[in-house]
Amino acid sequence: MLLPPQLVQSLTNIAGFDRKAFEELHLTGEQVTSVRFNPFKLSDHSHWMMSSVPWCTNGRYLSERPSFTLDPSFHAGAYYVQEASSMFLWHALTDCIGTDTRKKVLDLCAAPGGKSTLLASYFRDGLVVANEVIKSRAAILVENITKWGSDQVVVTNNDPSHFQSLPGYFDLMVIDAPCSGSGLFRKDPDAIHEWSMDTVQHCSQRQQRILADVLPALKENGILIYSTCSYSVEEDETIADWLVKEMGMQSRQLSIHPEWGIVETISPLQQAYGYRFYPNRLKGEGFFMAIFQKLSATEEYRFKEQSLPKITKEENLRIQSFMPISESHSLFKQADSIRAFPIGWLNDLQMMANCLYIKKAGIELGTIKGKDVIPGHELALSLLPKEWFQSIPLSEEQALLYLRRKDIEVGDASRGWNLVNYRGLPLGWVKVLPNRVNNYYPAGWRILKE
Repeated sequence: MLLPPQLVQSLTNIAGFDRKAFEELHLTGEQVTSVRFNPFKLSDHSHWMMSSVPWCTNGRYLSERPSFTLDPSFHAGAYYVQEASSMFLWHALTDCIGTDTRKKVLDLCAAPGGKSTLLASYFRDGLVVANEVIKSRAAILVENITKWGSDQVVVTNNDPSHFQSLPGYFDLMVIDAPCSGSGLFRKDPDAIHEWSMDTVQHCSQRQQRILADVLPALKENGILIYSTCSYSVEEDETIADWLVKEMGMQSRQLSIHPEWGIVETISPLQQAYGYRFYPNRLKGEGFFMAIFQKLSATEEYRFKEQSLPKITKEENLRIQSFMPISESHSLFKQADSIRAFPIGWLNDLQMMANCLYIKKAGIELGTIKGKDVIPGHELALSLLPKEWFQSIPLSEEQALLYLRRKDIEVGDASRGWNLVNYRGLPLGWVKVLPNRVNNYYPAGWRILKE
């Protein structure tokens, strides 16, 4: 793999850059595979050879890359396949936030969902808004958030500027900004042909626009975590300098262990701290992160709330007879679907409904058709209690048939709605009828690979 000469030359005097080791590493074609386990969906992967990602509690390196598509527990949301360097976000949160996790969090450039699912695990009692501006990518984000199962996540499809309708609202923003992608050349060699210094400059300008548009929504003393998968100074330290000088942000230093191989840098003009990941120094891809605190005050603002469509008493009785709903959740309707959302964050959801386009909020419990409740797939994969539902354990072969949306045999299972599970992890719903079993796995999610 021949790297762009302009890129290599531009990095010559950057802290931690070892040209020879960097180029040799890219020539090897070596690949690193890592996953982050869902702490609320325990699964047995003892058959994998694993080692820990040092900066992330639930991160693991795998000795080889299995077929994740053909692993039912992947579709059940037991883990997320995430690049190890990106998991450094967990350590940044531990260092900056600690145990006070009832926070309002925005993941601005969220698709496909790696950082959003990490945030959902960390801020289990918080509110996580996962935003993606590109509609097609927002659909992928919804799928991955659904599989993760968290109920306190809101998925939005908005331009960064739309968040100015919520001034001083968020305690934390994570912005993994669109970038030139040089840090991922090892994983995606084709991206080398799309890289140029013009692209770097364009990305740097775009990053500034995104940050300027969204920062009004960060509260005073709130935390900004900025990251890219680019090595270029223009997208990393230059942006850090700009944030301090032009946007009134204060740099925050993180504690890191020398054995991790992460390089701490200091920006040339404002002495802002940054953290560079070089694949020849650690087990991960190219990555950059910098942390800031907002110093400027935001005007007090009274947010408008939009009432969410309420369910009728009859619908409530129908749902409650189908599954008991804890008082910790409030129910509302979205189109024909009945959804559950943590009641402690309901007012916040109503505020966001007034100014943002919401793709998904909370958990879809199901829809009511006549006298029947058709359970939602989100409910099956959610972290909500489901012990009162009948459940059918499936073998790996049966589980893959189910995930391909094919017919499965369930023996003498009770008639009606049943969860199907693989090693105790719910996969979805079937309806057992006298002469057949209807497979309710979402058609758009089915496995096509044989």
